[in-house]
Amino acid sequence: MSVFGMFEKRDSLENPAVPLTSASLLDLFGGAKTDAGVPVSESSSLQTPAVWRCVGLIAGVSAALPLHSYVDGTRDRTQLKLLKDPHPELTALEVWRLAFAARVLWGDGYLQKVRDRAGNIVQLWPVHPSKVRPYRVRPSEEIPGGKLFDVTDDWGVQRVLSSRDILHMPGLGYDGIQGLSPVRLAAEGISLAQAAERSAGALFGRGNLLGGLITTKSKLNDGQAASLKARWEAGASGVSNAQRVAVLDSDASFTPVTMPNSDAQFLESRQFQVTEIARMFGVPPFLLMSTEKSTSWGTGLEQQVQGWVTFDLGPQWLQPAEQRITKELLPPNEYAKYALQGLLRGDSSSRATFYRAMRDIGAYCADDIRALEDLPPIPGGDGQGFLQPTYMAPLGSDPLAPKEPAAASDNAARAAALIAEARRLLETPDHPTTEGEDDED
Repeated sequence: MSVFGMFEKRDSLENPAVPLTSASLLDLFGGAKTDAGVPVSESSSLQTPAVWRCVGLIAGVSAALPLHSYVDGTRDRTQLKLLKDPHPELTALEVWRLAFAARVLWGDGYLQKVRDRAGNIVQLWPVHPSKVRPYRVRPSEEIPGGKLFDVTDDWGVQRVLSSRDILHMPGLGYDGIQGLSPVRLAAEGISLAQAAERSAGALFGRGNLLGGLITTKSKLNDGQAASLKARWEAGASGVSNAQRVAVLDSDASFTPVTMPNSDAQFLESRQFQVTEIARMFGVPPFLLMSTEKSTSWGTGLEQQVQGWVTFDLGPQWLQPAEQRITKELLPPNEYAKYALQGLLRGDSSSRATFYRAMRDIGAYCADDIRALEDLPPIPGGDGQGFLQPTYMAPLGSDPLAPKEPAAASDNAARAAALIAEARRLLETPDHPTTEGEDDED
């Protein structure tokens, strides 16, 4: 869709009946109207430090995690070049960071699939969400899901593509076609934070913050007032004059200016907006460097990070991406999985205790532990053996059973077998008795 097409679907800018502050025009130029008076768009929201931190944290951590592909039913990794090097210019981290950032801000992330002559996907190109319009048509053999995308490239050429050509990573929505933008939904909170930021800047810019007032009983002219001010600042300003006694004329007095309660509440409201934005994006406040209040995410950094990964980063961002990549980029017998061990593992002492316990009960082998530490397997397959608790014997054996005697040599075994056979023949009667015959005495 071109820019002219966007204008044609709305009221004309030349119509005097349409005010320039209307909600439709604000939406047209990328900003949502708010009661705080500051229009908010996906791009302008990044001017709020808390929003910038949330977007950078979610997109950066998600893109930096190792992404592996495995064969179904095994632990064998596959070497898929598309996941390691998806773009001729951008790195894999940069490609996925753009996709996650778009999904965090706009609610949808788009990557265009580039195929070779054989139809294999060889590249992934990020597409700006503002240049894509998803919609649904009646399903057919060519379009089983009925989902299409109007895509406008950088040169203004519009094309209609299907899911065969577009990897769509939608966020939380209600129609299965398009995700909802967290920025648009939280526009009031973000706008209030930006309005408070501007108000604070204007307050300092106008110089309304005074250290104190010098009052006199008699009226001073300009020269006397300037002289009194200069003498006071010379004797009371600076580190060298700290804790010194200042002397004023008999009819002058100094009154310090303290922060009014309204200003203190103003600062508290700014802090509340940081918490509100963190709540909207699902990021704990301590990751936004906001540590004024206690957190309910745990007592230590390990527990707090694990809570964030378990309840938000994993189910909200990583697992949907894993399933989408598995569905559209990998062969039917493979699946994608992010390696979360780096985020979830604690300090070296805690990891050593955990690994030792899992090794002792036979749950982990040596190679399992090395994989969790991002180390290669032990050569020759020696790290695949499992142990069990008692005396660390091989799993499946009975460590308390008596040991069997050493096997005899082949000649001794053959001689023993011959002697046993001879005894059996000598002990066998020549004429066994039959039923009905009398025994001879």
